[in-house]
Amino acid sequence: MAVTKETLDEIALSQAEYDLILERLGREPNIVELGMFGALWSEHCGYKHSRPLLKAFSQQSTRVLSQTGAENAGAVDIGDGLAVVFKVESHNHPSAVEPLQGAATGVGGIVRDILAMGARPIALLNSLRFGPLDEPRNRHLFHGVVGGISWYGNCLGIPDVAGEICFDPSYSQNPLVNAMCVGLVRADSIATAAAREVGDVMLLVGAGTGRDGIHGASGLASRTFEEEVELRPTVQVGNPFLEKVLIEACLAALDTGLVHAIQDCGAAGLTSAAVESAYRGGRGIRLDISQVHQREQGMSAYEVMLSESQERMLLVVAPENVPAIKAVFDRWDVTCREIGVIIDDPVAQVAVGPELVADLPIGPLSEAPQYRLSGKQSEADIKRAQLDLDTVPLPQEGPQETLLRLLASPNIANKQGVYRQYDHQVQTNTVIGPGSDAAVLRVKGTSKAIALAIDGNGRLCQLDPYQGGQIVVAEVCRNLSCSGAVPLALTDCLNFGNPERPDVYFQLEQCILGIAEACRVLDVPVISGNVSLYNESRGQAIFPTPVVGGLGLLEDVSKATRSAFAGEGMVVVLLGADPGEVDAHDLAGSEYLQRIHERVEGSPRIDIDLEKRVQLVCRQAIEQGQIASAHDCSEGGLAVALAECSIQASQGGVGFTGEFSVPDRWDAALFGERQSRIIVSLPEDQWDALAGLASSLAVPVTKLGYTGGDRFTLNGVVDLPVSQISEVWNNGLEAASG
Repeated sequence: MAVTKETLDEIALSQAEYDLILERLGREPNIVELGMFGALWSEHCGYKHSRPLLKAFSQQSTRVLSQTGAENAGAVDIGDGLAVVFKVESHNHPSAVEPLQGAATGVGGIVRDILAMGARPIALLNSLRFGPLDEPRNRHLFHGVVGGISWYGNCLGIPDVAGEICFDPSYSQNPLVNAMCVGLVRADSIATAAAREVGDVMLLVGAGTGRDGIHGASGLASRTFEEEVELRPTVQVGNPFLEKVLIEACLAALDTGLVHAIQDCGAAGLTSAAVESAYRGGRGIRLDISQVHQREQGMSAYEVMLSESQERMLLVVAPENVPAIKAVFDRWDVTCREIGVIIDDPVAQVAVGPELVADLPIGPLSEAPQYRLSGKQSEADIKRAQLDLDTVPLPQEGPQETLLRLLASPNIANKQGVYRQYDHQVQTNTVIGPGSDAAVLRVKGTSKAIALAIDGNGRLCQLDPYQGGQIVVAEVCRNLSCSGAVPLALTDCLNFGNPERPDVYFQLEQCILGIAEACRVLDVPVISGNVSLYNESRGQAIFPTPVVGGLGLLEDVSKATRSAFAGEGMVVVLLGADPGEVDAHDLAGSEYLQRIHERVEGSPRIDIDLEKRVQLVCRQAIEQGQIASAHDCSEGGLAVALAECSIQASQGGVGFTGEFSVPDRWDAALFGERQSRIIVSLPEDQWDALAGLASSLAVPVTKLGYTGGDRFTLNGVVDLPVSQISEVWNNGLEAASG
């Protein structure tokens, strides 16, 4: 067949890649075969620019039960015969086109990834990025995405327990919607996607196949946006009520022990699900797609194979067990159809009844070309990293008004207006929900709990991608440690612009190297994840934004610790650097520098070895009963973190009297975002024990002041009623979002 540039553009293949297909096949592919290549060789499925770099991640851990990339998600042993399965994935491009459905189906897709591991989904988290809310288009995206997440997750009955939201001009028209799901499974019952037994039958279960989502992986998630291209048909349409039933039916089928493999129909639809399942098992497939149940008339083989219709799973079962599995799905009123068989020859054959419409070798089809490029930092980024404190004037409004302005910033203000739309108590496992540094969920039947957090910081990665990569790992682990949990493993979603640009490739490579180094020092492996590239429009890339989700373990759920002050009469202590020591690194990429001075500049720094010790002190002090609360000091700096602890105190707000000295550069001291700092509160009689523990691990400690009363004061430079800072913080996001 003659292939035009327009055809290749539609499926995001280059002319060189098409030539490689010809070389591998020794012939021209037909339209169905070309569509299958386009889907599986897409950036979204093939990881063409990122897979060589991802080899830097280590998976060394005695607790890890999965192999990264070999299954749908990562699995970690938490003892008592149980494993936690988790993963984060992006749905950025669909959400930019249709925010409600894009976000909703992002939730549905990540839930099915967890289901494909044989696990029951028990929690959702999300990391979101939008442009400034004073622009109507950004407000539309914000409200649509939040509405889609809450609609789909609430209908599924899975609690949404934690997340983060950031607003920055770099995300205008390019929102980031990263959804994370966590599941629980018996460690000896983890399912596989690998189809290994010749003669096994492939069963397609769930929703009918329609025309929604065609070219979602290749056309939408693997190229930049162009204004003149109509993209709405590439966005999937969700049905959460069907997915809820599908979850229960699949778990019931897995409980029979008769299912040999299970795979989600997600990106690239049936093509990806069937081919990847066979490829992982070293086998081939023969499909008869005339047996695929369809919800639209006259669908072509091309459309059936590339449709990304939601709420579908692929099961692989021995022929003699097909009636038993069908009976399970009949009981749940879920459609189950035999669509193919596993064959010995490693080929993918697709037929419509007796007519063969595709016949491809599995290896060449599944092994997308890999590109190792040379990155180079742009001159603008090099210049942006240079920051002299002398060029940053102290605000005339003073510390008090500066604090109020930062508390009202949408990036810092209370996100309750968002998470109150999510049901975070369903399933009755949630011990600590949204609003604290990490969510904590009890593991029923045990004394254990798991802690969950998700974080990212595009500004810091824009300024120094290597340091920024380390910082995002440190922050998510710090949040877990503040709850008392030992960080066990991470999942990541790498959101970047066009990797074919040297400056973007430089950011991608350096971020990955930074993440890998922090994981090595903190002893936390990356066990699953996703890469989302080409996040840009009109030639403008987003900030490089690696998002990291973390899993931690508490052996005793009763020791779970919150971020807010626990009550009055507590001494408040800073673990980490002395607040009187300031330099230009503290202001680098800070919320203060952007919001007050409208600058994103500087060179962020982290001492990852100090970070490890600070977190260890925090966890050990919680374990020993010394600490009553612990809060990560990050966005907004020390003053904002103290205000958050005071506002959210258990009695609905408790005052704080700060007694630490504030240097002349009060902006860097109060609002700088120096890393490796945790604010803790504790009874006065525990001070000596904490100081001794910190000293033994070479961690600096500073007494900051005491809790009590109804005012928030910082040694003469700030003196405000707690009610006032609470009102500003609580209303900031609503005021900005309308």
